[in-house]
Amino acid sequence: MNTLLRFLISLCVVSAMYATVLNAQTASWTADNSNGTFTNPLFYDEFSDPDILRVGEDYYLAGTTMHAVPGLVILHSRDLVNWENISYCFDRFDFDDDAFSLTNGKEIYGQGIWAPCIRYANGQFYVFSNINGKGLQCYTSKDIRGPWEHHNMRGNIYDLGVLFDDDGKVYAIHGYGTVKCTELKPDMSGPVEGTERVIIPEGNGVGEGHHMYKIDGKYYLISTDYKPNGRTLCSRADNIWGPYETRVITADENYGYHAASLTQVPRGEQPRIGHDGTKFSLGPVNKDATACTNAHQGGIVQFNDGTWWALFMQDFHSIGRTVCLMPMTWEDGWPMVGLPGNLGRAPRTWFKPGVRPTTVGGSAPYVRSDNFNSKQLGRVWQWNHNPDDRLWSLKGGRLRIQSTPAEQLMWARNTLTQRVIGPKSITTVELYMKGMKDGDVAGLGNINVPCSWIGIVKQGKTLTLRCFEQLTNDTIDIELTLPHDKIWLRSIGEYDDDQAQYAYSIDGQHFHTVGRMMPLSYQLITFQGSRHALFTFNKDGKRGGYAEFDNFIVEEPCADRSQNIPFSKTFRIINKATGRPAIVDPHGVLYDTYSNDNSQRTQFKLIDRGNGKVSLQCLDGRYIKVYGDGLPGDVRFTTAADEAEVFLWQDYLDHDFMLLSLRNHRYIGKSPTTGSPYSMDYPGADPARRNGAVLRWEVIE
Repeated sequence: MNTLLRFLISLCVVSAMYATVLNAQTASWTADNSNGTFTNPLFYDEFSDPDILRVGEDYYLAGTTMHAVPGLVILHSRDLVNWENISYCFDRFDFDDDAFSLTNGKEIYGQGIWAPCIRYANGQFYVFSNINGKGLQCYTSKDIRGPWEHHNMRGNIYDLGVLFDDDGKVYAIHGYGTVKCTELKPDMSGPVEGTERVIIPEGNGVGEGHHMYKIDGKYYLISTDYKPNGRTLCSRADNIWGPYETRVITADENYGYHAASLTQVPRGEQPRIGHDGTKFSLGPVNKDATACTNAHQGGIVQFNDGTWWALFMQDFHSIGRTVCLMPMTWEDGWPMVGLPGNLGRAPRTWFKPGVRPTTVGGSAPYVRSDNFNSKQLGRVWQWNHNPDDRLWSLKGGRLRIQSTPAEQLMWARNTLTQRVIGPKSITTVELYMKGMKDGDVAGLGNINVPCSWIGIVKQGKTLTLRCFEQLTNDTIDIELTLPHDKIWLRSIGEYDDDQAQYAYSIDGQHFHTVGRMMPLSYQLITFQGSRHALFTFNKDGKRGGYAEFDNFIVEEPCADRSQNIPFSKTFRIINKATGRPAIVDPHGVLYDTYSNDNSQRTQFKLIDRGNGKVSLQCLDGRYIKVYGDGLPGDVRFTTAADEAEVFLWQDYLDHDFMLLSLRNHRYIGKSPTTGSPYSMDYPGADPARRNGAVLRWEVIE
């Protein structure tokens, strides 16, 4: 077989492979379990500072986009679980300022536009947000899909909640610690001068990220605080101006995630984001602490069946901040997160709002893979700062980006980005190099602080594969022969574990890893998690040639969660805190035993009660039953199937799970320190998953 024929066969195989992946767009994380339940997070990619709005039976979610454009993303849903990206408020920042376009040595990393508030009044939609140095901004439209009109309201108002009151007045609530209320002009031309007043003075434990509501004549302010630990509070009053009383409505809900390592720079130094050689480091990790990463800032909404829900963000390690959907319970006039018997905490898996017995599968908000055959970029893509639209195009089924001078990735103009997707994903793209010139660098990167990338460097007739990691300022160069001016680049991400590695292929089938499995972090420098980046720049300070990208493929091995509940399997239950299996003790309680005990009394099966509900049966025929309030010793057994405890299975991925009693809304668990047997009185997981409530199932072959 000659070389040309082998190449053509290989090309057909690769093309078929990519066509299959591109068509399998449903293989992406969705919170909908297709059985009447959902599992948090709603999105396994970044969506920070969420604000929720209901108009009739439609729900809209607005979120922060910082320095990326298009900006101020808006999602739409009919059930609060399945979402679709339907709009951005603007395509580019419309300020005549180099910083917004990453030119002349200026940038807005960690600035841009953030913490939006979305409202509907007077027959139109309003989205309020702040741009550092420019003040309060407002975008209005009669159609949620736009076009949007921009109002620069100026003023020192940020991280705000807005209320359109019954008397026609519009109020903005803002500030940290000292909470202020300012009246806004109805034409959105700015604040009403002289109206700013303190409504909650410092010293009341109230933080920032305000969301104001008027419910049954009372004013409710949802805020988040981070001193000394993350908490969400509600303040209520009979008058917009106060006085307010305050109550914590959720704290410590971490869903078994500890605080991530944060990017750090030496004391007294400023982070030089766009310069290699900066001495970045990753901070220590305390797996027992949530710090400020637990479920916090966000809005609340009443579903059309009368139930109330919170949509709060939580830090999911290097992915960044994303959204969790949490049921609420009104108690004594307060909107508490959680369920009766376990207020302040919320299940990771719960029943969908307004769910009916028969349900259909879920849908993801974005199509992440892109073959660039369309005339427009997919909605998932965002540019790093304002692009120069003269220097990029969709041409011949590829994305072409012109090379411009830059020191490194973070200064490269026209870098196209999208958020990474967790908990694990593999991202591959084809890079065509025929148009590159001397000094050009092009490839696939992680645009974060610190950044990293893998790509091709062209110098003369030499093409060098380079892998760069800014955290260590390490460079790996590999000389390659690329007869077809084409290479496949790959990022392999394990984002729950905060690590990723690069790989490459010269035939699209056999991939070779380069460098180490790099540690990743979330960071408060740009306030963003990890992002894939398609880029090109000229390291020699010249206007270079161009790079072309094709078949950007995102594969999500954890997206299909249909096998995460071990129906029809016999398994042991291993306690994550002790590493020991549970056993049906002859004395009549659930206890633990030695790790190598595979006896019948350590083996269990699930009884499917429908819609994610299960009962637990030991292989000896008895069922778990909880007597009393679920204190130590109350977890015992019965031979009657109809007396068995009914749990809602809590999927914590990778065989980790919890069992939520539908009777008292608490979890089964065993203390790793006291020696007590299993009980049903745990409020939830701890950050390290070692308080005894998080379990692991292990199949018995």
